[in-house]
Amino acid sequence: MLNLKIGDVNSKRHMLIIRNAKGYKDRQVPISDKTIEMLREYYKMYRPNVWLFEGQKSRERYSEKSLAKVLKHAANKANIRIPVTLRWLRYSYATHLLESGADLRYIQALLGHRGSKTTEIYTHVSQKCLQKIKSSFDYL
Repeated sequence: MLNLKIGDVNSKRHMLIIRNAKGYKDRQVPISDKTIEMLREYYKMYRPNVWLFEGQKSRERYSEKSLAKVLKHAANKANIRIPVTLRWLRYSYATHLLESGADLRYIQALLGHRGSKTTEIYTHVSQKCLQKIKSSFDYL
């Protein structure tokens, strides 16, 4: 997120280009209409020059430290009492994709993992997924 430039948002295709991510590879991830609208409002309000999310000085990236503080503040405001980190967002994203039925191979591609073993670490088995599984006796 901190490395996104203004041109990395392709609102017509609903894609976000992530450049030089894991393994210095570029990849694309889908973004929702809601996210696109929020980014448009953000752009109108702040008018960034180079980086999509700039710090207090124009043309400088927003810092990781500042973003971590914003996340912790938001978590406190939402009464989330577990420790939250920027990495936690990535883990949560993968878990939510899995819980909504996304194929592990797609999650692997979205996260930029070479092998499925790395992805499986992010996508722990949740109670929600286990509850969706039907017993073979249900089909008798």
